Amino acid sequence: MEAAPAATTGHNSGETAPPKPHYHGHRGRVRERVLKAGVEPLADYELLELLLFYSIDRIDTKPMAKALLERFGTLGDVFAAEPAQLREFEIDQRTLVHFKAMREVGRRLAERKVKDMPVLTNWQQLIDYCHAALAHEKTEQFRILFLDRKNVLIADEVQQRGTIDHTPVYPREVVKRALALNAAALILVHNHPSGDPKPSRDDIEMTREIKTASEALGITIHDHLVIGRKGHASFRSLGLLT
Repeated sequence: MEAAPAATTGHNSGETAPPKPHYHGHRGRVRERVLKAGVEPLADYELLELLLFYSIDRIDTKPMAKALLERFGTLGDVFAAEPAQLREFEIDQRTLVHFKAMREVGRRLAERKVKDMPVLTNWQQLIDYCHAALAHEKTEQFRILFLDRKNVLIADEVQQRGTIDHTPVYPREVVKRALALNAAALILVHNHPSGDPKPSRDDIEMTREIKTASEALGITIHDHLVIGRKGHASFRSLGLLT
């Protein structure tokens, strides 16, 4: 007995093929657009949507991209969001790793612009680097940029990590590390997770203590930068290093 022919659909079968989803072919069109015009014209949600292509398969990622930006505000805030927060959007482990990698890529690219160069003549690049490293941290972090006699960056180290609004800093430890690295000058940097970079009274007092301890040993404090999502504050520009 001959087997019955397999059922088919299409324009000759008498049956209507199921409609394709509205986003069918969308990923290919976005990639083609990027290849022709670059990524610069893309809105933030389009750039995030494009990145999500590579960690989430077979769904329309545009609504997710828009929802993430509406919830967190900026691309940097999305990449720095806590895993528990991202799981509210059904973000899986693969995408969490992708986000962490993207954030680190941004930090390293910014770092390359200040490494092995006189920091004081590349000030905006330094600000950009500090912002990439600290602006979206959820707790306070106190970093020190150690400079040689030509103001070239020797090292960038996290001295202390704290809570959402406080980081304990010990002037003696700062000076001890500067001497170990043979640093001639320092730039102090810390973040305010609240987003407002305005220095607090504790920030001002702590900076004075570090400045006194450092200058007693011939180590200059060029500045203390406070980094927030809304910008940064410079102790030097505010006249707080006198």
